[in-house]
Amino acid sequence: MSVIYSIATASNSRTNVGVVVRVRPVNNSEKLGGFRNVVQVVDSHMLIFDPKEDETFFGSQRVRNRNINKKANKDITFIFDHVFNETSTQEEIFENTTKGVLDGLMNGFNCTVFAYGATGAGKTHTMLGSQYDPGVMYRTMSELFKRMDDAKEEKEFSVAFSYLEVYNEQVRDLLANVGPLAVREDGCKGVVIQGLTMHQPKSAEHILQALDSGNRNRTQHPTDMNATSSRSHAVFQVYLRQKEKTASLNPNVCIAKMSLIDLAGSERASATNATGARLREGQNINRSLLALGNVINALANPKSKKSHIPYRDSKLTRILKDSLGGNCRTVMIANVSPSSKSYDDSHNTLKYANRAKEIKSSLKSNVVSLDSHIGQYALICEKQQQEILQLKQKLKEYEAKNTAPEALHTISLQKQTEFKR
Repeated sequence: MSVIYSIATASNSRTNVGVVVRVRPVNNSEKLGGFRNVVQVVDSHMLIFDPKEDETFFGSQRVRNRNINKKANKDITFIFDHVFNETSTQEEIFENTTKGVLDGLMNGFNCTVFAYGATGAGKTHTMLGSQYDPGVMYRTMSELFKRMDDAKEEKEFSVAFSYLEVYNEQVRDLLANVGPLAVREDGCKGVVIQGLTMHQPKSAEHILQALDSGNRNRTQHPTDMNATSSRSHAVFQVYLRQKEKTASLNPNVCIAKMSLIDLAGSERASATNATGARLREGQNINRSLLALGNVINALANPKSKKSHIPYRDSKLTRILKDSLGGNCRTVMIANVSPSSKSYDDSHNTLKYANRAKEIKSSLKSNVVSLDSHIGQYALICEKQQQEILQLKQKLKEYEAKNTAPEALHTISLQKQTEFKR
């Protein structure tokens, strides 16, 4: 069977990157430190950063509950596709972010969901969660297997996945625990990571086990902001291939990829008190996130459509080249702390997320046309005959099932007539 690759253009559309914000609960150190809240969630789409402090009236005088020497509050309003407050659950995050993205994956569109934020803002909890309260990655895979099971009568599916990390500008396979791996670009396949292992899951639980195994291999070190800080960018990618079961000389096959990414936390050395190796780690993390920010800025700027997009400035942006601004449906989950302890980090994250809203993607459904050789004609005809026989059998069973009550009713009427006689 010869294969002719052609990308369908009938499903072309322009769409913005979806951006949501999750505000995590205040932690114990922030409570003990007496820090004030600087993020106020107004509703499911709006939040205010550094809102004006409450004003009260005593008699005829206005009393402000703040130091008069303090600078005025920024009181900046941000609007996003969705805003989740401190009480939001993992299920709510999934239902309002990646569950909708799965519609695109099932229709042959590349999809990407990534969590961004400062160290300790809750990114890993959002993406991975725990055994008893799983995050976006596991819930997405569980829903994907459910949808494949629902459509198994009409389509044939095959799934494969990989899990890697980018640490200090080196790529490692988290499932095989090997690296560094070379990153190159292929004219047909796009970005290729040499030596990266691919795995075929039997169930969503199998993927959960693989994620757990990969996370144990992920680079983590404690900092002053987070005792289990992830020092690498983790990229989990799922490849879905689907084909109609109907026999045809020119069957169409949809091939799509979903990337679920837990970025390392952006950080300030003054906040983490990092020195030595941890300081160098932080510098590499910030450098790759800066490269990602530059790519986002370039993609969001209408004037830069024809100009150079700096994907090659880091391994992270090279790997995500086809996951940002191109033929891909993308959702960014920005995670922030509501505490003034993370004032600058939260402000920078919200500005970053606000900028990402301007990115537009040109979506195309990835449909591969398979042109069968003439030698396959007899086999296809035989398969069509089998399908016809199966359909006839189903129709026969359906008719028998639905005519049975009518037959019993007719017999009953006949007996009643005979009894009356």
